Amino acid sequence: MKIGQLARTAGTTVETVRFYEQEGLLPAPARSSGNFRLYASEHLDRLAFIRHCRSLDMTLNEIRVLLRFKDAPHDDCGEVNVLLDSHIGHVEHRILELRALERDLKQLRSQCGQSREAKDCGILEGLTKTAHQTPQSLGEEQAHVQGTHGRKPPAPSDRPA
Repeated sequence: MKIGQLARTAGTTVETVRFYEQEGLLPAPARSSGNFRLYASEHLDRLAFIRHCRSLDMTLNEIRVLLRFKDAPHDDCGEVNVLLDSHIGHVEHRILELRALERDLKQLRSQCGQSREAKDCGILEGLTKTAHQTPQSLGEEQAHVQGTHGRKPPAPSDRPA
């Protein structure tokens, strides 16, 4: 199949397929006599695996490790277990951060219980007051939910479709 058909079948974009090829996650496909990329069912299976791992918020490096083991099915999978345990720890930490964010937002929301003129809005007042404070004066945990932006953002074509 050609790249467009692979992308449609996998529920992604052509740019995402190219990105995963550039990152070395998808092997280079064969080429037709007209120099079109020709993908096999193995490419679709691998792309589905990659996309599922991305949906689990795994990094490209984590996926590389997993793919290395998929490509060597007789190797010991102990490193896979360690990787997943580490990823679970990351997810648990993110959940704690998101719960702190939820508490902060609910507290902010409680500052304006009814509709009024914007100049009297407690939420806007609270946001403005906090915006003028430095992260050091707030404390790291109050300044911003740590970890939500700590990772390098994925390339636009790396986002799950």
